[in-house]
Amino acid sequence: MVETGHLSLHVPEPAVRPGGQPDFSNVKIARAGAVPRPEVDAAAEDIRDLAYSIIRVLNRDGEAVGPWAGLLSDDDLRAGLRNMMTLRAFDARMLMAQRQGKTSFYMQHLGEEAVSCAFRKALKKGDMNFPTYRQAGLLIADDYPMVEMMNQIYSNESDPLRGRQLPIMYSSKEHGFFTISGNLATQYVQAVGWAMASAIKNDIRIAAAWIGDGSTAESDFHSALVFASTYRAPVVLNVVNNQWAISTFQGIARGGSGTFAARGLGFGIPALRVDGNDYLAVHAVACWAAERARRNLGPTLIEYVTYRVGAHSTSDDPSAYRPKTESEAWPLGDPVLRLKKHLILRGLWSEERHVQAEAEIMDEVIAAQRKAEEHGTMHAGGRPSVRDIFEGVYAEMPPHLRRQRQKAGY
Repeated sequence: MVETGHLSLHVPEPAVRPGGQPDFSNVKIARAGAVPRPEVDAAAEDIRDLAYSIIRVLNRDGEAVGPWAGLLSDDDLRAGLRNMMTLRAFDARMLMAQRQGKTSFYMQHLGEEAVSCAFRKALKKGDMNFPTYRQAGLLIADDYPMVEMMNQIYSNESDPLRGRQLPIMYSSKEHGFFTISGNLATQYVQAVGWAMASAIKNDIRIAAAWIGDGSTAESDFHSALVFASTYRAPVVLNVVNNQWAISTFQGIARGGSGTFAARGLGFGIPALRVDGNDYLAVHAVACWAAERARRNLGPTLIEYVTYRVGAHSTSDDPSAYRPKTESEAWPLGDPVLRLKKHLILRGLWSEERHVQAEAEIMDEVIAAQRKAEEHGTMHAGGRPSVRDIFEGVYAEMPPHLRRQRQKAGY
């Protein structure tokens, strides 16, 4: 019998720590246009390689190449750029508002704008997203009023959720945006359940689930995949791999699976990885997955390979766990600049037009902010009524709550 040493655990380590040289050598990037576009009804085992590659459309010269290109019109592309620029400007103003004490909390999308803005354009009215907290682009790209978003962030008297949610946890049934849950991963099983209900009712609406790389370690993620694969639910299962959870690198949640997309293969779910900073690629892959769901072909798992440039939230200091220059070394670039370059190459945009658009969009965002602040901020102006605490919970209010409301003067 061979004598062995003491047992020990393996704890994954990031490639580099603060103060070190950023290293993304582990990110294997396929050449733009090189990954094939399979038929929508392809079986998971026949497209296994797509769970390990990265689908890209825009090359480094700004050209749209390959079989996933050509789905968007000139107007669609310009609108996509404007949506991403709007989300970025919105972020900048709300981040500043938090620093000024006008709201308690904020989470920005810097570097990830293409994921939600492009995905929204693949959906139809009535489809339902079950988002996590970094998909505000789903609302921006669907023309949800920025004033309403800001009212919710400020929790003022015009907050559509009446102060019942943390800032940035929006909700809009009309715009297919299910209430965000602060308990991560719960929305994944909810999305699958909603999609199953839609199928049971013989409806035509599909669902989209959203989760970050860190939250895939939660059991809800795996439960959702079991039900989605077993019942072939009409749902798109999105995993946003922005390299970092709250303060831990994505390897902690990934384990030895190689990619997050590969986890879908174990459940017989077709899985794809896409360049999350490529607006055209995100839109094309989203359309492919949405068509699968609408044709009753079951779920698709999509991993968006992107990078969280900013802090996890206004409560976070990323310099404590990653090099300050890491975002500059990210090999897939900036989604706004990449789409801008593509439009300029095609003669649909210019540097001058971009500067003008930035100014126009910032003016719109500031105007919306002023209008929202007329209704109050965290420390000034109107707030939701205390009466709202008792409303909208029960169809018929129980006697004990009615008494409490009366004691509160309502």
